[in-house]
Amino acid sequence: MKDFADIPSLMADIGARAKAAAATLAFASAERKQTALISAADNVWSSRAAIIAANAKDMEYGRDKGLSDAMMDRLRLDEDRIQGIVDGLRAVAEQADPVGEVLADWTQPTELHIQRVRTPLGVVGVIYESRPNVTADAGALCLKAGNAVILRGGSESFHSSGAIHAALQQGLRDAGLPEDAIQLVPTRDRAAVSEMLTMTGTIDVIVPRGGKGLVGLVQREARVPVFAHLEGIVHIYIDKTVDAEKALNVVLNAKTRRTGICGAAECLLIHKDVADTVGKAVVSALMDKGVHVHADVGLQSIDGVLRATEDDWGKEYLDMEIAARIVPHLDAAMAHIRTYGSNHTDCILTEDDAAATRFLTELDSAILMHNVSTQFADGGEFGMGAEIGIATGKMHARGPVGAAQLTSFKYLVRGNGTIRA
Repeated sequence: MKDFADIPSLMADIGARAKAAAATLAFASAERKQTALISAADNVWSSRAAIIAANAKDMEYGRDKGLSDAMMDRLRLDEDRIQGIVDGLRAVAEQADPVGEVLADWTQPTELHIQRVRTPLGVVGVIYESRPNVTADAGALCLKAGNAVILRGGSESFHSSGAIHAALQQGLRDAGLPEDAIQLVPTRDRAAVSEMLTMTGTIDVIVPRGGKGLVGLVQREARVPVFAHLEGIVHIYIDKTVDAEKALNVVLNAKTRRTGICGAAECLLIHKDVADTVGKAVVSALMDKGVHVHADVGLQSIDGVLRATEDDWGKEYLDMEIAARIVPHLDAAMAHIRTYGSNHTDCILTEDDAAATRFLTELDSAILMHNVSTQFADGGEFGMGAEIGIATGKMHARGPVGAAQLTSFKYLVRGNGTIRA
């Protein structure tokens, strides 16, 4: 790996080149951006052997660092996951181009004709951990929205991200677009992150994607605006009118399908009226799958459960662990979520439409679900092709951040020699 001793100069150069590329991308045609993404998808697939070989180096690095099984799962690439990356690139390529979309159109009594239209943000900085597929997702979405992007992947995914990035840049070359539109910071040095957070002259927004430590660092130290992507403390509330089979299937999928993603369930709230029936059946089934259940006193009669402590409420395990507690009613469940949740994704399992409506209306998480596995908290599953992350803040973008959310808008005002009285 090349030694970059002067990180400030390196990042200043990357930023300047990204800003220049953004000026070109702002008016690049939809066809050229689509061509770049389709070519990138083809190049990812044709270079899959090299990507898997690069990933093997990262997996070895992760094992040496003692990464958890869940984090190793996030890091791992195989042909199926590479096919998923290819599918994501193609899906973004086929989406309507958001740039130039007319959001509103009206004429004033003064005969001014006014339009509000989508426009690129400019340069997006993405700081992420472990998951190498974010390299492709973020690069594709930023390009689709007419933005240049500076990618700073985690040290664990250094080689995998580099191999994927090479395929994205080949796509840009094939479409005649500037390679600097998608740049990957070429060093593991954490000083590069600190530089990105202060590059107010060249970066328009920072998107952190990772654990609580990374997001907290970015929010504390960034001078550049930030799209907040907090941890996924995901709750599932089993209501008293729940369908037992649905509950079993949804909870098992929400917790065990992939434990290391932000949509994985981390806390189970069970109505007292079904605690001895559906609740015990679900908890037992989780343990049968190898999940460690940290439960409150009301569930201690179930063999094998662990006694929950205060630290278990509001904890993002990202592993085969879950917290569980009995609640007296819907209001108590919602109060628990407001206290310990992260405004990411929360779900109610119920056959009572009135209860579901209250849950969906009165809670304020970015994603709220009814009788759905929380593993669907994903931009691809929402029809966005891919996502740059799940934003949990309330400004600008919220929920899955796709291409449309990576734009701003401007006003176009037309008249005919019109003057103001």
